[in-house]
Amino acid sequence: MKRQFLFFLPVAMLFVAGCCSSGTSEFRKGYDFSQIESVAIVDVVGPVGSEGAKNQISDFVAMELLKKGYAPVERAQVQKLLDEQNFQASGMTPEQGAVEAGKILNVPTVLLVNIPQFKEDISLTIKMLDVEDGSVLWIGSGSGSTGKTLGTILGAAAGAAGGVVVAGGDSSDKTAGGVIGGVLGGATANILAPQKAEAVQKIIEKMARELPSRVD
Repeated sequence: MKRQFLFFLPVAMLFVAGCCSSGTSEFRKGYDFSQIESVAIVDVVGPVGSEGAKNQISDFVAMELLKKGYAPVERAQVQKLLDEQNFQASGMTPEQGAVEAGKILNVPTVLLVNIPQFKEDISLTIKMLDVEDGSVLWIGSGSGSTGKTLGTILGAAAGAAGGVVVAGGDSSDKTAGGVIGGVLGGATANILAPQKAEAVQKIIEKMARELPSRVD
């Protein structure tokens, strides 16, 4: 039984780690991206949850901007500055609000992250907008999965197998150990914050591949 359990774990990890992500983007041809210095990440829009989660996603975007030579202004700092200015975007589209925020912040370019789907399956878009005229300079879209459902099932099964191995004794003890292990394994696998963060980061990385570098 122990050998069966040890074989099961790598297979489970392989399936959970196999969740895929994709991302693509387009940019305005002929635009001189080298003239862009600061890029303010204005907001992360969608059913993401806490402010901390939105700021974490903003940080993933900021990392990709830095790789391309831009100077990102992170969302937390942007939100703080806008609050100090009592900025209200009511009645505006997210894009209009982002552009108006960019004017207040005195930055040439703003970036808006939109996440319409944020459960087991994740989808998101990112737009870089010119503050002067509101036009789109770069837009990316991507999707992926956390593998939550499969991870929960495999976690429960692995936990059950672990419970049987640990229990020892007669068949009733093994059954009880399997049930306890299954419950604990399922509960552990349901903790998906790290998986979700990894999935989002991978999507953003793939989306940003076609973002023009500010400098060669």
